[in-house]
Amino acid sequence: MLKAHLFAPYLALGRVHKAIREALANCLVNTDFYLPRGVVIRKEPDSITMENPGSIRTGKKQMLKGGISDPRNKALMKMFNMIGIGERAGSGVPDIYSVWKNQGWIAPQVIEEYSPDRTILKLAFVKDITDKKSAIKIGDKKSAIKIGDKKSAITEERLRQIMESMEAGIEYRADEISENVGLKASRMRQLLNMLVEEDKVEVSGKNRNRRYRKK
Repeated sequence: MLKAHLFAPYLALGRVHKAIREALANCLVNTDFYLPRGVVIRKEPDSITMENPGSIRTGKKQMLKGGISDPRNKALMKMFNMIGIGERAGSGVPDIYSVWKNQGWIAPQVIEEYSPDRTILKLAFVKDITDKKSAIKIGDKKSAIKIGDKKSAITEERLRQIMESMEAGIEYRADEISENVGLKASRMRQLLNMLVEEDKVEVSGKNRNRRYRKK
């Protein structure tokens, strides 16, 4: 009688392979081929990064949540569907996050750039030592908890500073908030996106006209 656990590593690799395949298909069907720089795929020893021109049409929050699909290149998506790729519309990114979590790896990063619009997905094959389950697996539970708590505390403090620096009803550019809080613009955009996802800040406009307002 065959034992199921003997096949577990191969099943896990199969799920990772499928997740990467879905990520690549998602990258291509959402590419704005009229924008410069084109699609870029970078393979490094511990990660794969996929970049495509164009913004996230459904918004980052909805994309991470899943359930709604609005591909930029519908004909290309239909072609992928015909060969069994991207079967469930709107489920691609959440499924990738699920596979990475099951592997105990650092969560995928979705980064948005503007002027010109660009979407970046970074998939790292690195153990997440801030995750309790992963910490137990690598035998460093106490260290992982300390690192995770410290990182969380710093982020929460920055988010608090941002909220306190904004007055209700007033729109701000990211660079204006950066000057008030003393953070780099790239880090500020990441934190502002977190506040948008938490529904504490609303955003309007695109690219250089992008403005943030506290709710």
